[in-house]
Amino acid sequence: MLWGVDHMSGVQGKSNVVCIIGDPIQHSLSPIMQNAAFAAGHLDYIYVPFAVSPENLNQAVSGLKALGACGFNVTIPHKTTIIPFLDHLDESAEIAGAVNTVKLCGNILIGYNTDGDGLVDSLLTDLNFSPGTEPVMVVGAGGAARGAIAALCRAGAKNIHISNRTIENASAIMRDMNIRYPGTHIDVTALNLVNEEQLSLISLLLNTTSLGMHGERIEHINLVHLPEHAKVYDMVYSCSATPLVKEALAVGLQSVNGLGMLVAQGERAFEIWTGEKPSEGVMRRTLNSLCL
Repeated sequence: MLWGVDHMSGVQGKSNVVCIIGDPIQHSLSPIMQNAAFAAGHLDYIYVPFAVSPENLNQAVSGLKALGACGFNVTIPHKTTIIPFLDHLDESAEIAGAVNTVKLCGNILIGYNTDGDGLVDSLLTDLNFSPGTEPVMVVGAGGAARGAIAALCRAGAKNIHISNRTIENASAIMRDMNIRYPGTHIDVTALNLVNEEQLSLISLLLNTTSLGMHGERIEHINLVHLPEHAKVYDMVYSCSATPLVKEALAVGLQSVNGLGMLVAQGERAFEIWTGEKPSEGVMRRTLNSLCL
């Protein structure tokens, strides 16, 4: 990849450094797409991955602050545990209860969550779906679900149904969102109790769990009961179709995985760090080239 070589060779003492921290980190596609965007925009930035174990998170954050990094991404398992080490949370991170993007402003660390809004961007771009009165079923009730539901509410979703193995976790999200977004009706059902009638009313099925990352399928959700116009979005990202996407396509439903969300959240993080929008389409084209 010549752009990567050219970009790296231009690194100087005054170059702005951003990075991603997580454990493990070697699988991350963010360095590839972010460096491509920096190069395309002729910006003096470099993006690098750092493996940071949970016991070293505090020291890593302090070190990045001391070194003057202008910002960084946060991935598993630090999205929640990093919060006590930050000085301020943007509304997106506060509502989601998780952080995936940090910006250093002077000596202040500000946490953001671009995942949810990235999802909404991808829903429009990849499935031509805009949140509104059409019912949405969200599978899962973890941090990813919380951020996604908050973003859907902000974008205008009026009817959200949460299905999760543990009903208590889903109920906690419902209560929090009902307080903050009273204009959205939210209800919950245990995943093993989802029935044909409920599925027949859904316009968007959204998987926020990690199921499918290693070939698993989501039990208790039979896609044949979804209406013909329904769309299926799997937040698990991969160059190939996930089991959920394959199942949806097999029954004639429009479906995509989370690669578009990865791009969209990355574009929003890029703008937070640089104050500029990345060159249109460069991140997506870069990732698509990896999948050929």
